[in-house]
Amino acid sequence: MNGAVLLAAGTSGPSPLWYATRAGGTVSLVLLTATVVLGIATAGRYAPLRLGRFEVSALHRNLSLLTLAFLGMHIVTAIADSYAHLTWVTAFVPFVASYRPLWVGLGAVALDLLLAVAVTSAVRGRLGVRRWKAVHWLAYASWPVALFHAAGTGTDTRLGPQLALYAGCLLAVVAAVRWRLVRAGAGAVRVRRWATAALVLVPVALVAFLAGGPLRPGWAHRAGGTAQAPAQPAAPAVPHPSPTPQQQSDQQAAPEGDDAE
Repeated sequence: MNGAVLLAAGTSGPSPLWYATRAGGTVSLVLLTATVVLGIATAGRYAPLRLGRFEVSALHRNLSLLTLAFLGMHIVTAIADSYAHLTWVTAFVPFVASYRPLWVGLGAVALDLLLAVAVTSAVRGRLGVRRWKAVHWLAYASWPVALFHAAGTGTDTRLGPQLALYAGCLLAVVAAVRWRLVRAGAGAVRVRRWATAALVLVPVALVAFLAGGPLRPGWAHRAGGTAQAPAQPAAPAVPHPSPTPQQQSDQQAAPEGDDAE
């Protein structure tokens, strides 16, 4: 996955599938962040001057579908790239991958949560508003899971632009949650308690994880995802010449000399 690692393994560099996987994952995270921010704004009945609330809701829905589309590209290209040996099972079943099992598993968890939201949204009329809202909260839970998946799995996490992107996504969601708490007022004590805890814990946990994990040397080995060295071809067998009659006579005489000693 990482260009330097692949070059060390004897290959020419990252494949186009690697770039497509990283691009799809990064765009998916940005779109998911925008979807979560708009979802929070919609829940808080945000009404901009030049847009109606129904337009904000429509934008939120379309961004959700676009997120799933780029997430699909991210998964397909990751499976097609033979480096990490991922399969469709590892894409949906958490923590069974051989490559960075914990962090790839978090991606599977985020995918399953988003699919649950998408499926229940398609049958929203049959579920009822209360049940649909209960499942819809999973979209908010999928965001921090996806963020830690990206930071733990991405081989470019140590790059400055990628860290800036993670910071931007984090600040956007924190600002949206803070706005929602202020707008909610003193009511909704339980929601305020959980939202305030998440507002503090997620940034602290992410900074601590980055400092002790991907930003330290040797993360690829500790995360369980190192490049596999190409198999070395076996050396051709060298035929041994047939012994001469004199050599055969010497070999037969050697044990007798040893016994004599």
